[in-house]
Amino acid sequence: MSAASAASAGAASAAAAAGATDGGAAGRRPGRPRSERADKAIIDAALSLFAESGPEGLCIERVAARAGVGKATIYRRWPGKEDLLLDAIAALKAPLPEPAGRSVREDLVILLGAMCQEAADPRQAREFALLLGEGAKYPRLMARYVETVLEPRREVVRAVLRRGVATGELRPGLDVEAALFMLVGAVVARRGPEQQVVPPGYPERVVDGLLAGLAAR
Repeated sequence: MSAASAASAGAASAAAAAGATDGGAAGRRPGRPRSERADKAIIDAALSLFAESGPEGLCIERVAARAGVGKATIYRRWPGKEDLLLDAIAALKAPLPEPAGRSVREDLVILLGAMCQEAADPRQAREFALLLGEGAKYPRLMARYVETVLEPRREVVRAVLRRGVATGELRPGLDVEAALFMLVGAVVARRGPEQQVVPPGYPERVVDGLLAGLAAR
C-alpha cells in the first residue's frame, strides 16, 4: 500500500471511529423527549394559579413548584408565562364538533350545544372572565388568544352560515359576522354574572329564533 493510500485509509478509520464514539450525532434527536405527564402537570398548575390570582399571580417559579418540575423543564417547552398561559387556556377548549353538512339548522344546534356545555363548566367560566377582565393589561396575550383559540372556532360557524347562503337555506347578502356574534352572544349572555344554568332546548330555541330572521324568503 502506498503512503498516500495508507494515509487515506487511516483518515477513514478515524472518521468511522469518531462517528461510533459520538453515537451518530447527525442522526440523533437533540434534547430530552417530552413527557406527557409533565406537560399535563404544568398545564394544570398554570390553570390553577391563573384561576386563583389571574395573570399577575402566574409566574414560572410558582408553576414549577406546584407542578413538581424544574423551571428548566417549563422553559424547554414555553419561552415565557404568556406562551404557557395561552396553551393552558387553549387546552380548556376542545375543538368544536365537525358539522355534518346536512342542514344549517342541525349544524348550528350542535355547535351551539357544544358551546353551552363549555359555558356550564365553572372553571372555564371563571378563567374566561379573568382573561377578559385582565385583557387590557396583556394585549399581546389577548391578540394571540383571539387568533389561535377563538378565530378557528368562529370560522367553523362562519363556514356553516356561508354554506347556508350557497345552498339557499339562508338569504343572499346575509351578514355572516353579525349572525356569528348573535349566536355566540347567546352563549356568553348565559355565562354572565348570574351564571345561569342553560335550560334544555336552549340551543334549538336560539337557532330557530335566529333562522326565522335569516332564512331565505
